[in-house]
Amino acid sequence: MTRTVIAAVDDMIFISKIRATSEQVGVDVRFSRNADALLASVRENRANLIIVDLHSQKIDPIALATALKSDPELQGIELLGFFSHVQTDLMREATEAGYDRVIPRSAFSKDLASILTG
Repeated sequence: MTRTVIAAVDDMIFISKIRATSEQVGVDVRFSRNADALLASVRENRANLIIVDLHSQKIDPIALATALKSDPELQGIELLGFFSHVQTDLMREATEAGYDRVIPRSAFSKDLASILTG
């Protein structure tokens, strides 16, 4: 069974990195542009992992975590957020909102293949 990852990422550089890496490791990644589409995609595609750019301009990453972690069907899906390492307040807020892992962008880029494959 193929691993499915849903990503809420606006930044074209990160989108292309995720796409290229997912093709190399054989993971199905789907991108969502808004919270409603993401939630629908997570349900429809039985996602194993949700990746969120905590600096997204199109999705409120904190509200998204609250919605996911309060839904009994979705709360068990791993939620990973990545952020600019200088934004430690954002890291703390994301962790409190329910993100399972919150990592700096540099670690996300470096470890992307292992993140996608689980």
